[in-house]
Amino acid sequence: MLRFDVLTLFPDMFMGPFHESIIDRAQKKKLIEIGLHDLRDYTHDSHRTVDDTPFGGGPGMVLKLEPLYEAVAAISSLNSDKTKVIALTPSGKKLNHLMVRELARETHLVLVCGRYEGFDERFLDRAVDLEVSVGDFVVSGGELPAMMMVDAISRQVDGVLGSSDSLKEESFNESGLLEYPQYTRPAVFNDWPVPEVLLSGDHERISIWRHYKSLRRTLERRPDLLPDSAKSKEDLDLLIGKMPLKDSEESVQ
Repeated sequence: MLRFDVLTLFPDMFMGPFHESIIDRAQKKKLIEIGLHDLRDYTHDSHRTVDDTPFGGGPGMVLKLEPLYEAVAAISSLNSDKTKVIALTPSGKKLNHLMVRELARETHLVLVCGRYEGFDERFLDRAVDLEVSVGDFVVSGGELPAMMMVDAISRQVDGVLGSSDSLKEESFNESGLLEYPQYTRPAVFNDWPVPEVLLSGDHERISIWRHYKSLRRTLERRPDLLPDSAKSKEDLDLLIGKMPLKDSEESVQ
């Protein structure tokens, strides 16, 4: 079982997301476990102070070293397995599918949510194994990124999703490609038809069409992913049109 412990100033923010849908079911099935910890519980003054002004001057406040360090030490001691401590920071390593899969192999993850102007650097240097960013933008704190990480990592844990095939078909899977377009009933709505190939019952044609659409979508939207993905001659032939599909199979982009 994979255990997450989240250290935050706002534990109530997690109550909704962690008690709905897949994450809630995974906890009930004992596939994952989630603990929430209020950083203010590890302070030692009557005001429960967690931040202070930065040395050297400048705007904003910085999260203090003492409560952070003591909180992580206490949370880590709750688990007999190896603990990996992750700080959510804008300057961290960008989260991607490979990192998610690697983290899903751990047994205990402690996610520390940043706030204000960030952490005292000594905490990052001495108590943190990995800094992670969810993208090249800034949000008000690490709580939303932590929720994203718990969700993404939990999906990679055996048994969390109803079928392991669901993972294989998703974007950023082993192929590295974006997922192909999906359609459902009705077959025609407002004169907008579903591609004929999907109604054919010909599983080989459908498989080829889906792979082609994944390649095209990746080329158009995330070409940076293709160098590691479109290496086979068949993929390259599909992309440059040497294996054209019928017009009806290519009509919906």
